[in-house]
Amino acid sequence: MIEMRDVAFGYRGGGDLLHDISLSLPRGSFHFLTGPSGSGKTTFLRLCIADLLPTAGKLVAFGQDVAGLGRDAIASLRRRVGVVQQDAQFLDHLPVAENIALPMVLSGEPVDMQAIRDLLAWVQMTGHARALPPALSGGERQRAALARAVILSPDLILADEPTGNLDWDMSMRLLQLLVELNRSGKTVLVATHDLNLIRAAKQQVSARVLRIAGGRLQSAGAEL
Repeated sequence: MIEMRDVAFGYRGGGDLLHDISLSLPRGSFHFLTGPSGSGKTTFLRLCIADLLPTAGKLVAFGQDVAGLGRDAIASLRRRVGVVQQDAQFLDHLPVAENIALPMVLSGEPVDMQAIRDLLAWVQMTGHARALPPALSGGERQRAALARAVILSPDLILADEPTGNLDWDMSMRLLQLLVELNRSGKTVLVATHDLNLIRAAKQQVSARVLRIAGGRLQSAGAEL
């Protein structure tokens, strides 16, 4: 699904932040990505969706070498990926249900209200469909963000520190939703510094733990 072969990336004038990255994210797998702040976890996720392109090496996404893709092809690729950020951004003047529908609107697809209702029920937010984002708690915002991320039924879910602003109970609820997505066949990659979250996943999912250190990607241990 995502393959990197000797990939490197550096911001202009700053040298390589990441180098010699080789890995495969196969369909239906679950991965945690760890590493200290500033190590390149977010940069790595941006490479996965071709928001950044490698400065060296080869990146293949869904069978396509991203180096040869034009703007429309990259946009099509990104529709196969759902992204959840630590600080989920919404249009505050639109109700939650309409925020969740935005990926459909932006991709030119008809808005499927039944799919939105089903997702709201899945994330246990049926009663918040008409609420405005500023009225949501941190946990509710993250669950709404996850619903929005999967509204187009993506093959790959990327979550960048999705529990960083949540208490433990909310973190576990969000983790359970990610596990359910994985069990339905989705590939999931969660960037986190929270080792307790990874340990808590042990009873629910078989996951590979990856660590970025010194610009390189390392396996952080056996299957959870």
